Amino acid sequence: MPTSLKRYFIPHRKEIVATLFCGLLTVGCNLAMPVIVRWVIDGLKDGSLTSDLIIRYLIYFFVIGAVSLIFSRLLRRIPQKLSHKIEYVLRNDVFEHLTKMDQAYFRSERTGDLMTRLSSDINIIRDSIGQGILQGSRTLLVLIMAPTVMAIADLQLTLILVVVFAPMLTVFFLILRKMRRYQQELQEHVSEVANYSQETFSGIRCVKGFALEPLRNSDFETINAGLIKKNMKLQATRQMLFVSMAFWFAIGNILILVVGGRKIISGELTVGAIQQFIAYLAYMQWPLLALSWVLSMLQRGRVSWNRVKAILDREPEITVDPDVLPMVGKTDTTIDFQGLELSINGRKYLEEINLNIPFGQTLGITGPTGSGKTLLTSLVARMMDPTEGTVRIGGRDIREIPLNQLRGMIGYAEQEPMLFSQTLEHNIGFGLGDAELATVSWAADVAHLHHDVEGFPDQYQTMLGERGVTLSGGQRQRTSISRAIARKPDILILDDVLSAVDTQTEAAIMSKLQPVMNDRTTLFVSHRISTLRYADTIIVIEDGKITQRGTHEELIKVPGYYSELNTLQQLEQKLEEE
Repeated sequence: MPTSLKRYFIPHRKEIVATLFCGLLTVGCNLAMPVIVRWVIDGLKDGSLTSDLIIRYLIYFFVIGAVSLIFSRLLRRIPQKLSHKIEYVLRNDVFEHLTKMDQAYFRSERTGDLMTRLSSDINIIRDSIGQGILQGSRTLLVLIMAPTVMAIADLQLTLILVVVFAPMLTVFFLILRKMRRYQQELQEHVSEVANYSQETFSGIRCVKGFALEPLRNSDFETINAGLIKKNMKLQATRQMLFVSMAFWFAIGNILILVVGGRKIISGELTVGAIQQFIAYLAYMQWPLLALSWVLSMLQRGRVSWNRVKAILDREPEITVDPDVLPMVGKTDTTIDFQGLELSINGRKYLEEINLNIPFGQTLGITGPTGSGKTLLTSLVARMMDPTEGTVRIGGRDIREIPLNQLRGMIGYAEQEPMLFSQTLEHNIGFGLGDAELATVSWAADVAHLHHDVEGFPDQYQTMLGERGVTLSGGQRQRTSISRAIARKPDILILDDVLSAVDTQTEAAIMSKLQPVMNDRTTLFVSHRISTLRYADTIIVIEDGKITQRGTHEELIKVPGYYSELNTLQQLEQKLEEE
């Protein structure tokens, strides 16, 4: 169901009521003070003001002022705290929702744009809520209570002011319609700047490698100039609100003096009453000026909320029925692909996949680049769902297994691993939460990484740069292998994780990795025959179909992709030896 911002306000109903109560008392006190001034002025004019009355009026004035001060402070404090509470919950909800989204979503969205929505847009929503409740409630009360008190003092003068200020509201809403469009364009451009910066810094090695710093700087200047232009356009439109407001207040003051002055001459009004009107109009000036500011902020908040809401309303394609029961007891991790097909955007990537991988067996997967090898392994972890057919683990369709349990059974090592800007120990033990150093060391030793770590000054406490940039390509892959096996999974998926290591390191890794693979079901994607020969069964995928299957010894005897790959790699090895 579409997400509503109202649900974030419901737990804070008491704070909202308290804000309205504080606003009522604050506005009421501020409207009462000019009445006391009127009594003093009129008393001085007609000679009825005595010393006792002056003292009494002073006491009234200071007591009312003190009450106004106390509740005015609460009026500011309560909605500001409320806005930060809502910001906290909203930011957590958005982040949690994003972690539930599938790969297809992140392929269609830009990282910079998502970061802008998580930061800038939520900040704008917070400010809109805090200032919206604070200034909005006060302005609303002033607009209701002040004209009421003014009408009691003189109905004719009040009606004249109401008629004069009515056109101002029309101007307001015309300007606000423009501001909403400009704010939408501005926030989208902020996302452009964030995305361009994120891509530049993530790919800084490529930028420097091609000496493209001047070009990137020039492009950034162009994007930044566009941002400044749109910001100035929005600010210029916003300033029109303040100019319009100042104009109408000047007209209001002139009318009070002209019409009110005539009434004083005719004896219909007192000097104190005119002073009361002028005081009310001055008091209304800031709330009405704040109204233009609040309305513009609410427009910004509305635009930002729609951008954030678009995330919350997007449902992940990979879901599981909440009533599905988890698998219990020792899990049989036999994997079955039955009649499996996969299409993305109308293009078929896998078809006619029928495959059985018994528990404890290792399946080697090879084939040309882009043939669908990684897609096949991704289906096991439900990174996506097949278009047709099923993937079963232990005889149970994986769509009927809770996602957390399914993915908790799997250790996944990628060819291009994602490493975090944390310690090496944190990255290896990432899938364990609070991993013990002994487990981390064991996993690193299996991946033939422990010897390298001993040479680091801080060993396992070594801080890795972004995406593990401080490590070599082979070390990053071995860190990925260590992370996959550290959790001792039931199913191990290794996606071409030895492509960046030399043959000697590969042999060392495989000698220690093989016992680990024998204790669980393993899917091993590789282009190296020297690695694939360790598999119990090997399949060749070409154009999304399994074209060959068998053991290493069987496949090298059969004409086809595998035997050709074997011959080619043997020739390469001989050339290297010579």
